[in-house]
Amino acid sequence: MDLYYLPGSAPCRSVLLCGKALGLDFNLKTLDLMAGEHLKPEFLKINYQHCIPTLVDNGFALWESRAILAYLVEKYGKDDSLYPKDPQKRYFVNQKLYFDMGTLYQRFADYYYPVLFAKAPYNPEAYKKMEEAVGFLNTALEGKTYAAGDNLTIADLALVATISTYDGFKFDFSKYPNVAKWYETCKKIPGYEVNQKGVDEFVEKFGPLLPKLVKMTIDFYYSALSAPCRSILLLAKTLGIELNLKPMDLMAGDQLTPEFIKLNYQHTIPTLVDNGFSIWESRAILAYLAEKYGKNDSLYPKDPEKKARVNQKLYFDMGVLYQRFGDYYYKPIQTKTPYDPAAYKKMEEAVGFLNTGLEGQKYIVGDTLTVADFAIIATISTYDVLKFDFTPYPNVVQWYERCKKTMPGYEINQKGADEFLEKIGPMLPK
Repeated sequence: MDLYYLPGSAPCRSVLLCGKALGLDFNLKTLDLMAGEHLKPEFLKINYQHCIPTLVDNGFALWESRAILAYLVEKYGKDDSLYPKDPQKRYFVNQKLYFDMGTLYQRFADYYYPVLFAKAPYNPEAYKKMEEAVGFLNTALEGKTYAAGDNLTIADLALVATISTYDGFKFDFSKYPNVAKWYETCKKIPGYEVNQKGVDEFVEKFGPLLPKLVKMTIDFYYSALSAPCRSILLLAKTLGIELNLKPMDLMAGDQLTPEFIKLNYQHTIPTLVDNGFSIWESRAILAYLAEKYGKNDSLYPKDPEKKARVNQKLYFDMGVLYQRFGDYYYKPIQTKTPYDPAAYKKMEEAVGFLNTGLEGQKYIVGDTLTVADFAIIATISTYDVLKFDFTPYPNVVQWYERCKKTMPGYEINQKGADEFLEKIGPMLPK
């Protein structure tokens, strides 16, 4: 049997593991995809989809690794333990094979392959999908030794090839004890070293191509209720920065502790500490993060004119849009006085200014996202949860909906705005 493959490929490795389990010897034919060997006429005659692994068994060519696994067991297995004939038992194996292809392996690819092959930035939401997939597997393994019950099946061979690739890129399995235990069991499969060797080759080849992910080096003191804090959370998601979150309860006076005052003598949030460098004022933090960790200058342009426009909108957000919201809503809470209709008109005027500024533009400053959008969306969403009527401001409405769809992790902002309403809403006079 000829097996066209690459050692680093998880689907190819699952077939190698199956061959070991069945005592089969493949005639291995390595294909260099980067060199286009899979596109040569002689290979296209074998597999018009030009994908690997491809198996040729006495002239019978087949591909799709999980279909190959089933074929090999049905044809060469001494019994049906690896791929049961019983319909119910076979269902559990098939379900896990489809789960591996469509969820577990696919989500690894969704997170890493755009970074590797399209030079795209990391997408934190795609990483959460990876975590969710491992969580599904962890649940499925509860009370089981193997993926589809108490004995090894081809589902385990497919899944362990994928999970070991996660492992090669340092996925943290500590939160998934069932997966960790099953993984250690699978490592004892006869011939497992053929899989590990392929993982090591994959990591050696592609690991150096991955940009470093900023992780757990930046402390962020915040409250999800705060619009300025939420703007930082949103930008961090876009930049692929994992913040070390330190929630602050201002009502309990967390910001007045001696430890915090050492970090920020103004005792305000958000406060960010990047490897000992402590900074505050949210809009200054936005600029800092974009300049230090942005892949390019699109979020905070270097060009003086473009930067001036972004800065103008940041100051507008702080001094007009956000300030007027505070003037209208916070004064009645603090002083137990009625609402001031004149202050509400000032809020409407501020949104009108924003509406005019958005005329003919997709985003706050032109046709691409900048840090100004992150600041202002946090403010506008706070207006929104307190039922501000945006219908007279069509440009704001269109921009607002666009940002909800295009900002990675927008739901973190919405969740914070909803928490703000839940906490602050009851304090407001009717």
